[in-house]
Amino acid sequence: MRSVKAPKRTSPRSNAGRRGATPARVRTRETFGKREKFRNDPISRFFREMRERLTPSRPMLYISASLFALTVIVGLLVGGYVGRAIGAVNRAANAVAADAGFGISSVHLSGNRRTPPATILAALGFEPGQSIFDADVHAARARLMQLEWVAEADVSRRYPDSISVSIVEKRPYALWQAADGLHVIERSSKPISFARAEDYPHLPLFIGGMPQGGADLVEAIAQHRAVVARVKAMQRISGRRWNLILDDGVVVKLPEEGWRQQLDALEHLIVDKSVLERDIVEIDLRSPDNYFFVLRSGEQQQVTRGNKT
Repeated sequence: MRSVKAPKRTSPRSNAGRRGATPARVRTRETFGKREKFRNDPISRFFREMRERLTPSRPMLYISASLFALTVIVGLLVGGYVGRAIGAVNRAANAVAADAGFGISSVHLSGNRRTPPATILAALGFEPGQSIFDADVHAARARLMQLEWVAEADVSRRYPDSISVSIVEKRPYALWQAADGLHVIERSSKPISFARAEDYPHLPLFIGGMPQGGADLVEAIAQHRAVVARVKAMQRISGRRWNLILDDGVVVKLPEEGWRQQLDALEHLIVDKSVLERDIVEIDLRSPDNYFFVLRSGEQQQVTRGNKT
């Protein structure tokens, strides 16, 4: 029989000694009743030390200091100290720039015919010697656009010491006698400013209500030589139709619809029928079938279109 030897028992201590290795030391700390292990390598130690340094030991002290600092900053802002300090710095910088040759010494204007230079300079708001860097050209342009004759404006710096201003003015198209006075108006019928008739002797004249669409009437009348030579004014009636006031006081009533064709009829009556040589004060062209005439005596006459008058 072969004998069998039982394996020898080895103690844990002898096994550890045999391996020849010593386990790494691990630091621990208690956290909420649990033990937290720390790694002892250099990277772990670095981040652990950073966390400990950034974690305030007295949080209430930090909070109080932060609130105090915030209160001081708000007080400075509300009291205007910061704004005044910044303004003083800006003024000092602008003074240095002006002394260095960047102060505004001239303003070049172009395009203004009806807007006085003094009005433009006042709207710009720049002062002689003011730093050109401190000139707010955008705000100056906005003020120019508020002037009644200005349709478009451009304001720019011309270094080192000049401001360039280019103006495009509104174009007067006609005069409008409104309830509050005489206005010069644009082609769109929008009023520009109050005016004197003698300053615009060649502009057509509107009276009565707002002359919306008046430009169409003016251009249509201009195609009839006899009519345009006799028209003194155009009157807007109830915002719907037109009356023509001729130079001898005769009133011509045009219809709300088809008034262009009635201008042809009026041209025919003036040139071919010589109606204005008669004792007539009113010509009513609103009917498509008849002419109606009112004489100075008050008598009314009706003539069928196509018949002799």
